[in-house]
Order: sequence, then C-alpha cells, then structure tokens
Amino acid sequence: MSSASGALPQPRRGRPGPWPPAPPPQPQAQPLSWAKRTGFHSRVSGESLPSASAPNSGQVPLPRPAEAPADLESGPPARPTSALPPPPAATGNGERRQPPPAPPQTRTRRRDSDGVRPNGQAAAPSLPQLQEEEETPERPAHVKYELRDTPGICKYSIKEEKHARAKYFPLVIYGFQHYISMVGSIILIPLVMIPAMGGSADDTAAVVSTVLLVTGMTTLLHMFVGTRLPLVQGPSFVYLAPALAIINSPEFFGLNDNNFKHIMKHLQGAIIIGGAFQVVLGYTGLMSLFLRVINPVVVSPTVAAVGLSFFSYGFTKLGTCIEMGILQLLMVVIFALYLRKIKLFGYRVFLIYAVPLGLGITWAIAFVLTATGVYSYKGCDANIPASNNVSAFCRKHVLRMKSCRVDTSHALRSSPWFRFPYPLQWGTPVFSWKMGLVMCVVSIIASVDSVGSYHASSLFVATRPPTSGVVSRGIGVEGVSTILAGLWGTGVGSATITENVHTIAVTKMGSRRAVGFGAILLLLLSIVGKVGAFIASIPDVMVAALLCFMWAMLCALGLSNLRYSATGSSRNSIIVGLSLFLSLSVPSYFQQYGVHPSTNSSVPTYFQPYIVASHGPVHTGSGGVNYVLNTLLSLNMVIAFLVALILDNTVPGGRQERGLYVWSEAEAAKRESAFMKDYELPFKIGRAFRWVKCVGL
Repeated sequence: MSSASGALPQPRRGRPGPWPPAPPPQPQAQPLSWAKRTGFHSRVSGESLPSASAPNSGQVPLPRPAEAPADLESGPPARPTSALPPPPAATGNGERRQPPPAPPQTRTRRRDSDGVRPNGQAAAPSLPQLQEEEETPERPAHVKYELRDTPGICKYSIKEEKHARAKYFPLVIYGFQHYISMVGSIILIPLVMIPAMGGSADDTAAVVSTVLLVTGMTTLLHMFVGTRLPLVQGPSFVYLAPALAIINSPEFFGLNDNNFKHIMKHLQGAIIIGGAFQVVLGYTGLMSLFLRVINPVVVSPTVAAVGLSFFSYGFTKLGTCIEMGILQLLMVVIFALYLRKIKLFGYRVFLIYAVPLGLGITWAIAFVLTATGVYSYKGCDANIPASNNVSAFCRKHVLRMKSCRVDTSHALRSSPWFRFPYPLQWGTPVFSWKMGLVMCVVSIIASVDSVGSYHASSLFVATRPPTSGVVSRGIGVEGVSTILAGLWGTGVGSATITENVHTIAVTKMGSRRAVGFGAILLLLLSIVGKVGAFIASIPDVMVAALLCFMWAMLCALGLSNLRYSATGSSRNSIIVGLSLFLSLSVPSYFQQYGVHPSTNSSVPTYFQPYIVASHGPVHTGSGGVNYVLNTLLSLNMVIAFLVALILDNTVPGGRQERGLYVWSEAEAAKRESAFMKDYELPFKIGRAFRWVKCVGL
C-alpha cells in the first residue's frame, strides 16, 4: 500500500470569504472627558510627548520610547501590519489567484504653504500634508520651481503629465512678482527715516532710488558668492530702531541747516563699522561656532521683538487721518486673509499682491476725496507749518490736511527723470566709536535673523540645509552688503529680508535665477528718478497702515520658528514668554526714566522712545559708555536676544525639545552632487578657497 493511500482523508476546504477579514467587534467606548477627547497630557517636568492630536498641530512628532505602554486615551490601537503577504484567494479551477497589489500612495501637497519639512533631519518623519482640493499635485516639492530651476525654460510635456499643455513661464514675470510681493519691506523704511532726519521729499526720493540700487547689487552678490539661496537682500527692519536712536541723539538736537546730510554721514559711518564687524564674524569662522547656541527658541523671540518694538509708531501715526488709515489696513487684511484662497489665472493674486493692491485702491480713494475738496479748508495751506499759521482754525486742521491729502508732496514734479545713485553722494562718512559699537551689536541680531531665514528657505528649495561654513559665508557677504549700504547711504544696513520665507511659500517660486533677474530689474528702476519720487509721494498715513501689517507679519514669522521645537514644552513656553515680556518691559523702563511730560516737545510722541541716550538710567564716568548702554538696553530685540540666549543654553532640555537646527556635514555634503550644485560657488571660484574650511564646503 502506498503512503498516499494510508494517509488520512483531508477535510474539505471551505469557500474563502472576503479578504481582508472583517476586524473583530470592538467593545463600546466609554464617554471620554475633555482631557481624553483633546489628547491633553499633564507634564510636570515640561517634557512634551506626542499625542493623538500632534500630527494635526503642525509639530514634528517626537519618537515614542520602545517600552512605552499603549495610550488608551487615544482610542483602540491600530492592528499591526503583518510582514507576510496575504493568503491568495482560490479560483474556480483550483488555481490560486494573487490579490491585487495595493494602490500606490498618492503624493500630496500642502493646503497652505505655512509649514516646511522637518528641521533638516533626514530620518525624522515629515510634517502632515493635506491634499489640495482645487488642484492636482504636479511635483512632490513644496515649491513649483526649486533652487536650480529656470522658469520659462523648463516645461511639462504631455507624455509626463496627462491632459497637460506645454506651458512656458516667463522668467521676467516670476522675478518681478517676487519683489512686488515684498515691496513693503523694501521701500517703506526710507519713508519713515528721512522725514525724521529733516529731509525733504526730494531727499526721500533720492534715498528710495539708492535703496533700489543697493538691494539689486547685494541680492546678486549674495546669489553668486553668498549662500546662493533665493533670498532678497535689502534694508532690514532690524536696523531701523537703532538708526532712529542715532537720529535722535543729543548732539543732533541743535541743528538747523542741512540736518539730513549731517545725520546721514554719521549713520553711514556707524553702518560701515557694523558691516566690517559682520565681515569678521562671517569670514573668520566665528559664525560657525556661534551657530551652536543659536536655536529656534532664541531666533523666535528675537525676530518677534523686532516687529513689536514699533508699536508706539504704528497706530499713533495712522490716527492722524483715521479714516484713510483704517481703510488701508482693512484692505490689506481682506486681501491677505479673507481672499487669500481665491485664484485668478491659476495664481493667488490677492495673497501675493496684498500690499500693492491695498495701497493702490486706498490711494485712488484718497485722490478722489482730495479732488472733490473733502480735505480742503478755506484759507488754509497744508504746506505752511502749523507754527507759522496765524489762524487758529488753520492750526487745528493743517495736520489733518497734510496727512489725508495726496497732493502735498511735490517730489514727482520736481525730481529728474534719470538719476544715478553713486557712493558717498551725501558726503564723507563720519565715524563715531559709540555709534559704531551700537551697530556692531545690531549686526549680531541681524545675523541671528538671517540664520533662521537660511534654514527655513533651504528646506523649501534645496536638497538639504547648508553647512555651517556656507552659513558663515552668507553672513560674511551680508557684512559686505552692509558696507556697500553705508557707502551709498541708504540709512540702514543690508540683511536678508525676513519676509523671504513667506514670499517663497506663497509664490511657490524658489528659483535663484528668477530672483537674480528681478534684482537686475531693480538696478534698472533705480536710475529712473520718477520711480523713487512716485514712492516718496505715498501719504504718511498709508505708510503707517502698511507698516502696522508688515511689523505684525514680521512678529508672526519670528514666532513661526517655534514649529521646529516642542511647542507644548513648558520649558520653551516660559523662555519665549519671558523673553517677549522683558523685551517690552525693560526698554520701557529705560525709555521712561527721567522723562517729564513737558520736556522734549520738539520730538514727536512716536519718536520719544528713541531719545533714551539723553536721559537713560546708566550713569558712568564716560559719556560714550552711557550712550552705548542706554541705547542698547532700550532696544527690544537686544533684550529678547539676551534673555532667550542665556535661558535656552542654560536650562536643561533635550535636542528634540529644543528643536536644534540641524546643518549638513561638510564631508558628507561634498560627496553629494546635488548638494554641491546647490551651494558650490560658481565659475569654480571655490577651488581657490578650499583651504578656508570655515566659510565654505
């Protein structure tokens, strides 16, 4: 008898059911409390662990310990996926049919462009991505054009993308769009500074043209020999507060003639000293060491304090013509928030051009009101100072006429058609060690701001974050840019504009070629004198309303750096909160010390915080030391930086909790061709500087 005949009969196989089998019924969940429904966890020690709601909060989830017990508050645990393939289903002829393969996961894009990839960590899980409702994803990147792309040359073919037409995107449009969306950050600083220096409308127009020229030059310089990221270099709000403090120094109170040129020469000298210090900081490699103590918890309150420091100017100046100021502010808010998802021709026009659109509409309304005589008062002239008016009626309304009317500036009529800004156009710079020392400290704050912009923008457009040497190289180039700004006389130093990250996220354009082409357009516009004059004729109240929005955005962009850290940590919350509060309270003490309501009546109320050098609480044997300490300790960003720097680097905390910036390693980066193409200096310039390891790859 064969072995087969002696075998026991096999039971008949039952008909296979649906695959995969239905999960076993789960017990009825008990009603949850508020803490269980929201995933709230009480952490006495301040450590932040991921909860069920963490993925939806935009945070990078922290790794859970391997031995951690199951969290019953977040519902039943998911069934583990078996490593074995599912059993095949039987067919009618006895053959086994393999189950259909699982559909590939669809790459998704973000609904909004506020978040970026994790903090430079390749192994960390990515931030949650939401499926775009109104468009299909074209590329897996966060931007449409990345660092080395060239809009107008690259296209999608019909074979690669179904139902798609071959589209060419002009380089000029993307380059110009990038700067128009940042127009507020580029042109508004001279409109605040030059009137405070006693300059005329023609002086303001000349400085605006100079700013356009220097912005174009420094952006091209940074794109070629800096970090090579698509970042616009221009007048930074970081330098505005110390510049106003220098403008309101005691030695300038008695000036009557040529106030503007005299003060500008002192500002130029201080800016050149600060730029030279930043060059040393970058090209000696000190910045590479300084990066070890610069983290998101330090960058966030420092940048936020820059925006908060101008609260005394914003609405105070806006209130001189309250109806037009509020209208301007509301128009920008409506475009940037309520209409931000509306697309025209495939672009979010209202979000990208919120500032120029709001300014154009409000300016047109003010022009109609001026032409119809709404702001005309019989027998009064807005160009006559209030102190020279005999009539009490005119003295009462002259400020309102000057603020609300759009025909008070004669810069557009008197300016030449062509004017080329040149170095030392205001005279030979005057160097003062006390003003220069103030600018040296401010250049450190500007470097901290730029570090946050470098890291955030690199996660959008590049393959990996830059190395510490590339960051040092970028800071060195910013120092050179600040020296150029001092030589040409823009009034403030040059740095990476913080709004770069927001602009890249909104426009989805991270091509450095497009940014470079836009810089060339700025160079051409700078020699057209009417362009600067047109910008200089923007009414002051509209400038104040736009600045309210710009400074609020600057504060928000600063706080957005906290997304790299554990925002639920009590350690980080206390450090950031204490830094922001002291950045408002300590400067307020210095600014109000020894001030009486009846004194300093010649200085406007919104510039009162910047005259602290004449009455501050610090009194030593040296007048220069008094000036430096009283000025620096009255700056909000300096206090926020010092408090956050000390606390973040002394209070214990893990790397995940602190959200330390992760920079690429130089040796590993040299082996990646894509990384080298992103950051390597062009035209083989870097080969001559390979021995300088601290400022390159």
